[in-house]
Amino acid sequence: MAENAEGDLNSNLLHAPYQTGDPQLDTAIGQWLRWDKNPKTKEQIENLLRNGMNKELRDRLCCRMTFGTAGLRSAMGAGFCYINDLTVIQSTQGMYKYLERCFSDFKQRGFVVGYDTRGQVTSSCSSQRLAKLTAAVLLAKDVPVYLFSRYVPTPFVVYWETGAQITSPHDKEILKCIEECVEPWNGSWNDNLVDTSPLKRDPLQDICRRYMEDLKKICFHRELNSKTTLKFVHTSFHGVGHDYVQLAFQVFGFKPPIPVPEQKDPDPDFSTVKCPNPEEGESVLELSLRLAERENARVVLATDPDADRLAVAELQENGRWKVFTGNELAALFGWWLFDCWKKNKSRNADVKNVYMLATTVSSKILKAIALEEGFHFEETLPGFKWIGCRIKDLLENGKEVLFAFEESIGFLCGTSVLDKDGVSAAVVVAEMAAYLETMNITLKQQLTKVYEKYGYHISKTSYFLCYDPITIKSIFERLRNFDSPKEYPKFCGTFAILHIRDVTTGYDSSQPNKKSVLPVSKNSQMITFTFQNGCVATLRTSGTEPKIKYYAEMCASPEQSDTALLEEELKKLIEALIENFLEPSKNGLTWRSV
Repeated sequence: MAENAEGDLNSNLLHAPYQTGDPQLDTAIGQWLRWDKNPKTKEQIENLLRNGMNKELRDRLCCRMTFGTAGLRSAMGAGFCYINDLTVIQSTQGMYKYLERCFSDFKQRGFVVGYDTRGQVTSSCSSQRLAKLTAAVLLAKDVPVYLFSRYVPTPFVVYWETGAQITSPHDKEILKCIEECVEPWNGSWNDNLVDTSPLKRDPLQDICRRYMEDLKKICFHRELNSKTTLKFVHTSFHGVGHDYVQLAFQVFGFKPPIPVPEQKDPDPDFSTVKCPNPEEGESVLELSLRLAERENARVVLATDPDADRLAVAELQENGRWKVFTGNELAALFGWWLFDCWKKNKSRNADVKNVYMLATTVSSKILKAIALEEGFHFEETLPGFKWIGCRIKDLLENGKEVLFAFEESIGFLCGTSVLDKDGVSAAVVVAEMAAYLETMNITLKQQLTKVYEKYGYHISKTSYFLCYDPITIKSIFERLRNFDSPKEYPKFCGTFAILHIRDVTTGYDSSQPNKKSVLPVSKNSQMITFTFQNGCVATLRTSGTEPKIKYYAEMCASPEQSDTALLEEELKKLIEALIENFLEPSKNGLTWRSV
């Protein structure tokens, strides 16, 4: 009898007006329980309500996802600030409303939907299920939907009509439209439309064929590739990359790379790695490196789960593995793609028409190569969305873009897609390694040659955790009012500062008008210091995590070849940067090494 009474009590609680003492929360709870048709996420909210977990309910229901450096990002789970069935439906409804406003022919153009392998298909939230719900919202509104029939690499899915990721003001306008469309429309939950609607099409074969055909534009030594004795191991980290890297190697004339059997097939639990991020280095590459040693393969290629980033390791003569940083790989890519352009350019090709790009927190090595070789180098704000949009502008103005990158192992070789792409990067590295092998040169040795010619670029990236937004803001405001109001620091310890750029406020001391060439980004903190000794250091906040990141690089001239001295100078400058500008003890910051 008592058990039934408790059951009735809980039932009444969940269907009565909610009285948590917070009207905003009460409204949000009511909306969630009315609108969410996924029993698992609905139950999560019901359990929190039943147990009086008001703070967690507020955290989950009283905020929304926002656009960061790479789209709407969050963990999977119940609540308006997480990725789940309901928030994907809401986001798609907002996207529909915005696209209908932007394009009178939207219903003729259609919409592309792709997905990776994260989230169990049988669980409350999987990439495939979310893709079907996205398609359902649009099909119910008579919009043609190009829904990939299986998982694909992120670069296969274009973003805006340009093919690049969404930037401002589109992101802000889409968020406004989402806010106006929070209640699911009739038909938005009907994922059966994916199987029944004549408006659903599968672009997989066509896009894959076109992508592989386009890869030929950045293949320069197919005959040499087919004869190489060099062996490669590839891991797709339980993600989407295996099939597509195999096809890319075939296009370039290579024998297939050796897959890591335990990591070849999709596994949303990533069961063989603690962290499915190849950027974490040797520790997460363990299975790949051991397989390579058994197979006598010298180069390991690792694509991340959605195959848009690439890590590379090479076995050295001393038996140890060299895992290249994103900045080091960019030095190799920059050298290689410009060298190939020089050797294959048409007679009337002009080097002044050639461009390479990088995000502002990435290595300046491409700038050094550009200054020496005569092509153009440009920087963008962090995030490949800015690179993609800038490349589109350059292409429309008749320019040729060879390469772009961000330091977090994101690379774009050529311009067939306007996003970072681990599949094409993997096969370009393979061709580079095979070419160098004919001259008995390793990737590591070639990297040294690049640095000797264009100047050593030694970088260090790390971050501090800070959970108090007020403290974070005060750290940056202090730098803007250092010795006196509206005065930036002239020294960091003993290190003299040459220039300061603050993209949060739009200030740049190196420009004649003191205005930053990069777009102003008021929603995040980012200040870059250029020092007289050649070092460049950036302090910035993370868009998605409670972090203050620092990026520091010693940019030496070619005649400065004492790397031990350069590394020591960089170490001292970073210590001064932390002590004088971040003041971790005073501000309660927790240091973490990357």
